[in-house]
Amino acid sequence: MTDVVATTLSAAPMQDDVTLDFRGQTVVLSGGSRGIGLAVAKAFVRSHADLRVLADDPTLTSVVAELATSAKGKVSGRIGDIAESGAATAMLSDIPKIDVLIANAGMERLTPIDDLSAEAEEYFRRVIAVNVIGTYLTVRAAVPKMRSESRIILTSSVWGKSAVGEFGAYIASKHAVIGLMRSLARELGPRGIRVNCVCPGWVRTEAALKSLRQMSERSGIGEADILDEVLTSQCLPGFQAPDDVPGLFVFLASSLSRNITGQAINIDRGEFLG
Repeated sequence: MTDVVATTLSAAPMQDDVTLDFRGQTVVLSGGSRGIGLAVAKAFVRSHADLRVLADDPTLTSVVAELATSAKGKVSGRIGDIAESGAATAMLSDIPKIDVLIANAGMERLTPIDDLSAEAEEYFRRVIAVNVIGTYLTVRAAVPKMRSESRIILTSSVWGKSAVGEFGAYIASKHAVIGLMRSLARELGPRGIRVNCVCPGWVRTEAALKSLRQMSERSGIGEADILDEVLTSQCLPGFQAPDDVPGLFVFLASSLSRNITGQAINIDRGEFLG
């Protein structure tokens, strides 16, 4: 018979403070009035966070009121355009500390290169302004209020790692967001601040359905056929709902991901393998 002797391993000690409870933590979320952002807001409300929602959307007042009815922490909102210089700073001026920043606000538009209209150029500039400049300005406003162990999560897209035709502005902006995240992870890592990206695939949101309609109009292919091609190309067929996405944000904001930074993580049912 062989005796079994318990020994103490020399590896790092097991952490005993792993939690998905954000009680006492301030979470700032931009673009939280609809779609994925609203689903993320609801997830953090359920997790006891003190939540500040930012949006360029007059419906935010009613959204915040609805969130507050089930909140286990404080919920507040500020309306403003994050692409405007100084707007994010003003919307965060009364918050003394930020534990988690989720820079989720974004804009998606079809911008085919052969559309020479002034409107097309305006859309291209606006997508870049919101998705890239707005993300940068939001992070810049938040960082002075952050400390070691704070977390930043940017919303990119699987199209930030791949491409389709006729969405040049959106795809360029989402590639840029991933690049910004990687640079910030290097810059803020020595301060103990983690920075990551969430990259959703197709999610049943107002913006995605509008893009689907535009793709159908441009190609002459029915919306159902385009969607079927997209969904069957996934490893797991099926159209994600907004409520399928927040778990990844919560994980990256939690102590479960304490050793993860500089990563762009897909949540796309296996649409893009990379």
